[in-house]
Amino acid sequence: MKVLVSVDMEGLSGVVHPSETNPDRYDYERGRALMTAEANAAIAGVLDAEPGAVVWVADAHGTFRNLLPEDLDRRAHLVRGRPRPLGMLAGLDEGTDAVLLIGYHARAGAGPAVLAHTMSDAILDVRVAGRSLGEIGLNVAMAGHLDVPVVLLSGDDTACAEFSELVPSAVTVAVKQTVGQAAAVALHPQEARERLRHAAADAIARRASIPPVTMAGPLHVEVDLYGPYMVDLAVLVPGVARVGGGRTVAFRAVDVAEAYRLVQLLVQLASIKPD
Repeated sequence: MKVLVSVDMEGLSGVVHPSETNPDRYDYERGRALMTAEANAAIAGVLDAEPGAVVWVADAHGTFRNLLPEDLDRRAHLVRGRPRPLGMLAGLDEGTDAVLLIGYHARAGAGPAVLAHTMSDAILDVRVAGRSLGEIGLNVAMAGHLDVPVVLLSGDDTACAEFSELVPSAVTVAVKQTVGQAAAVALHPQEARERLRHAAADAIARRASIPPVTMAGPLHVEVDLYGPYMVDLAVLVPGVARVGGGRTVAFRAVDVAEAYRLVQLLVQLASIKPD
């Protein structure tokens, strides 16, 4: 069997501030070490349950170059760097049997939630078929499009609740309790890793009882952008139109895969600053 472990950073135990997730800030190396350790805990849990599993790990934060390759469990295959197909879910295909989301955070506008956002600070909201989806929802839907269940998520309590609304039968590990956008009561990192390992094994063992989340196309997608100049760039993409004022664009996608790719493109365009 093949398992994909997608690892983000904001939802790790002990991480509460952008300085721990930003390569240009002083505490980033500590964040990288915590990220790699939680990834290893998830890998170990998967292999506890299925010793013969092939485990792929997608570095899913920022530049996608955060996990420390030399410290990652040598039994895993690491996907790092960008741009790449499927972004945070790089490595996902029809042959994947299960996905685990490690260190994930709540969507933009959720709160209280530690470091909540959706892909970029430039994105205020993404609505697919009228439903607000953050990174959790978009990745769950993308996996479901390929008929792959997302069986586990770890993060703060708000992220876990967001995931449970989408996949009630899946496993969650709340490694910290939210106090605010940059504050939480966190488990000791070693305790978090032990819980993750046990939970990953449990999730893999009962993956057959956790259904994929599917969304039938075509889909109407709306994206609220932070700045009007971002909208000016977004509408240069064929099929994307300005709607509902100065900050919202919309498009019609034939399926979740097309919606996922276009949202990724809009995130990249939003990072372009005007001259």
